[in-house]
Amino acid sequence: MILRRILIANRGEIALRVMRTCKRLGIETILAVSTADRDSVAARCADQIVHIGPAPSQASYLNVAAVVGAALAVRATAIHPGYGFLSENASLARACEADGIVFIGPTSGQLEAVGDKLRARRHAAEAGLPLVPGGAAASREEARALASSIGYPILIKAVAGGGGRGMQRVDAPAGLDSAVDRSMAEAQAAFGDARVYLERYVGAGRHIEVQVLGDGERVIHLGTRDCSIQRRYQKLLEEAPAPRLPGPMREAMESAAVAFASHLAYRGLGTVEMLLDGERDCFYFLEMNARIQVEHPVTEAVCGLDLVEEQIAVAEGRALRMTQDEVLCEGHAIECRINAEDWRNDFRPGPGRVDVARFAVGPGIRVDTHVESGVDIPPFYDSLMAKIIVHGPDRPAVLRRLAAALAASTLRGVPSTLELHRAIVRDREFADGGVDTGFLERFLGAALPVDVPAPARGMPQ
Repeated sequence: MILRRILIANRGEIALRVMRTCKRLGIETILAVSTADRDSVAARCADQIVHIGPAPSQASYLNVAAVVGAALAVRATAIHPGYGFLSENASLARACEADGIVFIGPTSGQLEAVGDKLRARRHAAEAGLPLVPGGAAASREEARALASSIGYPILIKAVAGGGGRGMQRVDAPAGLDSAVDRSMAEAQAAFGDARVYLERYVGAGRHIEVQVLGDGERVIHLGTRDCSIQRRYQKLLEEAPAPRLPGPMREAMESAAVAFASHLAYRGLGTVEMLLDGERDCFYFLEMNARIQVEHPVTEAVCGLDLVEEQIAVAEGRALRMTQDEVLCEGHAIECRINAEDWRNDFRPGPGRVDVARFAVGPGIRVDTHVESGVDIPPFYDSLMAKIIVHGPDRPAVLRRLAAALAASTLRGVPSTLELHRAIVRDREFADGGVDTGFLERFLGAALPVDVPAPARGMPQ
């Protein structure tokens, strides 16, 4: 089946990213918009827009009936959900299957299999992947017994979700009961499912993920990414391939990711997330994200692929267009997420009007953004404004080019994390590579100057 009209059920930079590939492939794009996004940059670039509801995401971008109804109304042949919102929602995939609309993503059954974190752990065990010690806890009593058996510190996680929502770290028994209550309440509010599970907390861990692509019969991997620089389990900076990762460990993680996706007969683009335990020199399966990731551009840069195009090809029913041996990853790439947040004030969101938005251009520099001078950042959605992605022959070259690209970029009118990224890129520990998930907390705890000196302007070649 050739896809001719795709409804993009998302907003911001990912909507523009999907649109860019569709336009190159000659596919008509219809953008689903909320009231707040009628006049957005993405809305101006789409071939057509369709209104799906008021500004709050629950009434628009998270409304399955509104999204499917819009697709039927404009006679779209497919829906691309982007990331976030309904991208991993099995109900949307089932509704598409029922109404003859192609869902550009995994099957509803696969979304259910990995969306429930306990089910995902069972599938991972069946596929032979190592798991972080832990399990389900339906009550305070069960949590106490499980925490005692696996040892403190522990993490409490929501069974039905991710993104850090419902997640609590507990260092001692005295704080467990209240943490379980908070996690269950937050999980219920965020996902409509109060179930939680416990895992051993790995202190010196690195967050490594493997990009996979499957057609329902065959699965390949597209290398590793390191996403260890995080704030409250939200990623700030990602790079590919993961630095300072020994070859045998890298190969083991890539093989494990392929084994897990193959076990599911996976169809589409997905990311298998792992936790590398530096103290025990081993890794554990964390979860699978069954969608395109925010950080997909670094994989595209090193592999020379358009991952949205690969998603569309698989959704059209085509077999994978390459073998594992034909996947060639070259060079290094780093992505900085530039958010509308006051990072010096506990990362408080900073919606408002962007007075000036200028981003670097030059060899090896890519900027994915939906922001330009004069646009408004609404308070209803994620604060991501832009992703600055730099590619080069090796990591030292990328660090030099990235420092210059950040220096040559300007955002005024709203707070942003641009200055924070300038400081991180100049940090010696980060420059050495292979930082763990505790890096940002250590970094922010150090004394930083009020104005981080920017490197000299000019793009290294």
